[in-house]
Amino acid sequence: MKQQVKISTYSIVINIIALIVIGAVMLINLNRGNMWFVWTLAGLLLIIFSAALFYMPLSISVNDRELCINRPLKVKSIALDNIASVVPCPPTMGERRICGSGGWFGYWGWFSERDLGKYFAYYGRASDCFLVTLKDGHRYMLGCSNPQSIIDYINNHIK
Repeated sequence: MKQQVKISTYSIVINIIALIVIGAVMLINLNRGNMWFVWTLAGLLLIIFSAALFYMPLSISVNDRELCINRPLKVKSIALDNIASVVPCPPTMGERRICGSGGWFGYWGWFSERDLGKYFAYYGRASDCFLVTLKDGHRYMLGCSNPQSIIDYINNHIK
């Protein structure tokens, strides 16, 4: 079973605005001959796009053995044997980003909430989220277009 991750409208708008502003700043500095600034900004863009390629979630899939977070350059796999629980759980407005993206091609990275503690997130819209707790205590906040089907599938296979 595979479900796509839908990126929130907020995230799409922020990405478009950021790229337009960065592109305009690069063009202005290119016309002024500030090549060092253009190259520095290009390097920073390369870094943030590389991070997005490694971490932004594209889809969530599950089979009889593992839960997979499909990303552009790598797949994160979690064995179903390691999962203790899966529950619907949209993040609250009280979440704090420790290290990661708060909208740059989705939400990914380490976050913390008072009620949940620390978790690693891979989602596009907060309304699509569910919390996966592993037997070792690690938590993952995941999101996809039909989270209940993934939750039901996993819960049927971990009992």
